Amino acid sequence: MTHTDALTRFLKAAEATPDRAAVRAVDGELTFAALERRTAELAGALQSRGIGRGDRVGVHLPRTAELVVALLAVWRAGAAYVPLDPSYPQDRLAYMAADSGISLLITADAAAVTLPEGVATLRTAAAHAPAEAVAFTALDPAYVIYTSGSTGRPKGVEVSRGNVASLLAGLEENGMYRPEAGVVGWNASVSFDASVQQWARICRGDTLVVIDDARRTDPVALAALLDEHGVTDLDLTPSHWELLREPLTGRTPRLFMGGEPVPASTWQEIATGGIEALNLYGPTECTVDSTAAWITGEGPHIGTALPGVSVRVLDEALRPVADGVTGEVYIAGPGVAHGYVNRPGLTAERFVADPAGGGARMYRTGDRARIAAGGVLEYAGRVDRQIKLRGYRIELGEIEGALTRHPEVAEGVVTVHESAPGDQRLIAYVTTGTASPTAAGILDHLRAVLPAHMIPSGVTILDALPLTPNGKVDHAALPIPAAAPAAAAPAADASLDEQVADVWRTVLGLATVEPTDDFLALGGHSLAALRVVHILRRKLNAELQLRHLLDSRDLADFTESVRTAARAGVAKRPSLVGAGGGVR
Repeated sequence: MTHTDALTRFLKAAEATPDRAAVRAVDGELTFAALERRTAELAGALQSRGIGRGDRVGVHLPRTAELVVALLAVWRAGAAYVPLDPSYPQDRLAYMAADSGISLLITADAAAVTLPEGVATLRTAAAHAPAEAVAFTALDPAYVIYTSGSTGRPKGVEVSRGNVASLLAGLEENGMYRPEAGVVGWNASVSFDASVQQWARICRGDTLVVIDDARRTDPVALAALLDEHGVTDLDLTPSHWELLREPLTGRTPRLFMGGEPVPASTWQEIATGGIEALNLYGPTECTVDSTAAWITGEGPHIGTALPGVSVRVLDEALRPVADGVTGEVYIAGPGVAHGYVNRPGLTAERFVADPAGGGARMYRTGDRARIAAGGVLEYAGRVDRQIKLRGYRIELGEIEGALTRHPEVAEGVVTVHESAPGDQRLIAYVTTGTASPTAAGILDHLRAVLPAHMIPSGVTILDALPLTPNGKVDHAALPIPAAAPAAAAPAADASLDEQVADVWRTVLGLATVEPTDDFLALGGHSLAALRVVHILRRKLNAELQLRHLLDSRDLADFTESVRTAARAGVAKRPSLVGAGGGVR
């Protein structure tokens, strides 16, 4: 089945509702008419620099309206976009730019990415005559998004325009999108494939609210933003919901959950709480979403296939398994991507011939599932070492490859440790050569080459890695990180320093912390930082932001930020501070 291309739908929406708000962001608002004009001009500038059908254009921009302009302009020029998240390390951006073979980079900072020789840069404000219309097909590429790679480097997945058109149509036909124009909160990173399901909704006439980094990581500010713009639909991970639950109480956006399994407790909370929410499942290689389920009744489960999509649970001989029996998930249909950029061997391994014939292919997901009562799919884990952590798809082998590129690390292995229910953390184990690197030094090395969500919470240096009888690493025999002894609760009249330190200890699961300790070096990550900020905002009535923690040198520096923020809270809302509530 052929569906109308997303770009064609955008142009029709702009013609039908020119004065409707298309984009709202920190840098302003654009109507559909203004967005149509801006994208035509930028696409013309791209064409004047030789960009055309099938080319790849890197997009390196912050979360602003200009980002939306750039993505649509690349499509209007006939090209495919390659998102290069400004938060990623330089080494990773340079690799992605070179591996994807971009012909040009759209950026506000020409020196931000190390580019292959001959690749020019362009700003979104570049003025030019509107672009000439480009004839393209459903098979033409729409974007290349990089996912974690098991061989030590990320791999690029090339997705076609027809894939994107089928995604939008499938969610519409299934009733997941409202029939009327909505207001969509764009929450995911542009380098995360869930972003496509969010930002491309502008092509069907929805208003897109680009949630900037400061507010997407601050639950209170995010809730206020949803109110300000009347957001009707919000995409988020189950992990993010844990932090937004309280601020979103009483608000009614439709929640699109994905990126990781929905815990049973979260499913029941939403199902019984009168919250309208969906659980979406699908790999990057199958264009974001392949199945969907309303979060109602017993669960959790990942629902049934979207229209036109074929989801099969097969055994090792590619035969269907009986209902209730666990097998591997294979996906066929209009969402299956072209394959991996510059990886013909891996493409052939993962995109296999469809037994149904007709020359079609299906994607071997590596996910395990079973068909439960009512024909819904229940997720049952992985067949390999790929994980989903806080919504991110991570190949542990990529982190291990980065570890062994450290000049003083001989061997490296990474596992996931659940220190408490729902609190999963990456733990690295290494052996060293003649030198003696420190755990902190190894983590600094990783931060220079990997994005933040792939940095282990800790590094354990061993004399040797435990091995199985056949010589492979025995993951089950790796030492479990020692549980920290319980810290004494601070006294009722504890000083601010003691209260802040106690929150760090609680969130990080540590017995002690020192004023000179760095939050990230202690194993903190973005969600842990959000928990710290959220607890202190409530505990101290403090005007505290996530940046106060992430920008702090150490615990002492952060405590001073808390003290200043708490004083501001007291000054603004004195009636909320009772006896003993002052800041000392």
